[in-house]
Amino acid sequence: MFDNLSDKLDRALHVLKGHGSITEINVAETLKEVRRALLDADVNFKIAKDFTNRVKEKVLGQNVLTSLHPGQLMIKLVKDELTELMGGETAVINLGGTPTVVLMSGLQGSGKTTFSGKLANYLKTKKNKNPLLVACDVYRPAAIDQLQVVGKQIGVEVFSEEGNLNPVEIAQNAMSYAKKNGFNVVIVDTAGRLAVDEVMMTEIENIHKAIKPHETLFIVDAMTGQDAVNTAKTFNDRLNFDGVVLTKLDGDTRGGAAISIKSVVNKPIKFISTGEKMEAIDVFHPSRMADRILGMGDVVSLVERAQEQFDEEEARKIQKKIAKNQFGFDDFLKQIQQVKKMGNMKDLVGMIPGVGKAMKNVDIDDDAFKNIEAIIHSMTPEERSNPSIINTSRKKRIGRGSGSSLQEVNQLMKQFNQMSKMMKMMQGGRGKKMMQAMAKMK
Repeated sequence: MFDNLSDKLDRALHVLKGHGSITEINVAETLKEVRRALLDADVNFKIAKDFTNRVKEKVLGQNVLTSLHPGQLMIKLVKDELTELMGGETAVINLGGTPTVVLMSGLQGSGKTTFSGKLANYLKTKKNKNPLLVACDVYRPAAIDQLQVVGKQIGVEVFSEEGNLNPVEIAQNAMSYAKKNGFNVVIVDTAGRLAVDEVMMTEIENIHKAIKPHETLFIVDAMTGQDAVNTAKTFNDRLNFDGVVLTKLDGDTRGGAAISIKSVVNKPIKFISTGEKMEAIDVFHPSRMADRILGMGDVVSLVERAQEQFDEEEARKIQKKIAKNQFGFDDFLKQIQQVKKMGNMKDLVGMIPGVGKAMKNVDIDDDAFKNIEAIIHSMTPEERSNPSIINTSRKKRIGRGSGSSLQEVNQLMKQFNQMSKMMKMMQGGRGKKMMQAMAKMK
């Protein structure tokens, strides 16, 4: 996400990152490169120019050039302006109303149906809501089937009406059904439409008027760049939507839509979607995104994800096992599962300050732990609970069973023993050090 932009901004700001003095001349040259980086990321020319002009005014107006650490202050100003450009404050979804009605809008292929499922899953698991998904895309072949599959996957009911080709009626009937059956959130998935398609645009306006949503979201594929921003403006003129969702941010995106869409439509980005999994949805935090774009990582989001997967009861059990020297490979396997639930591995690595940049060209598979899991699964229950009995002949058998070399089995055993010793020593900063130890095992 934003790899190219991050690289170019890093090169542009490199000259100012030291503690030495900076001048108006190299500030101007740097900001020229910053503007070029933004333009390359498909940010609108006027927005990029206004951005660098504001930074320059603040640099010259706040005596940055004569400060003790001018380079650091300059980068902070760039970060602050970037945060402001993307919305400043975090915007939350409006969950008012009984039930809350959320209407999805957007172009064909923007990922509305998948995101509808992700949002339902998010509200169900994180906000303790009882959502109903509504299939109002009656035009795309298999659209209703797709939503049914998504609903089944996350355990959320889907409302649809076979033979009824009137999306307005379907939406209204779904509202009645939701009220009668105790659903407190209704998520209406609509057909993808072209901004120039007057009939389809009128239809979604009619759906909007009929169900009066508390939240109208515009779903946009981040990879479409400036075109997405222009389309958002057209939709906003018709629907006056409440917020934007950027999908496919895990792809080779230039980032222009994320950076400039708020300036064009004056509506906040509320969510970002970074993968196919139903859990791959994040609330959009402008400040954290600015940190990531500037290569500063996003420790807060990383900690939040870890806390979501942290099982206190399981942690107490493991603590007791560590104290009694009973921590085995079954326990280790559970820790791996918790880390995997935190999301896309490359995305997680990108949240660690400095590491994301160093690893940007390294292909980190979501199955980064696959070989480790295969080795552990090839062990007998006795070997997993008592690793000290694993001798050379057992290692060879485990290697054959998992398709691994003896060297790989030895490496895992060595790392496991080191981690066990470290865990025995810590007890205080348990979670942090466990994460660090597991990161080394990839």
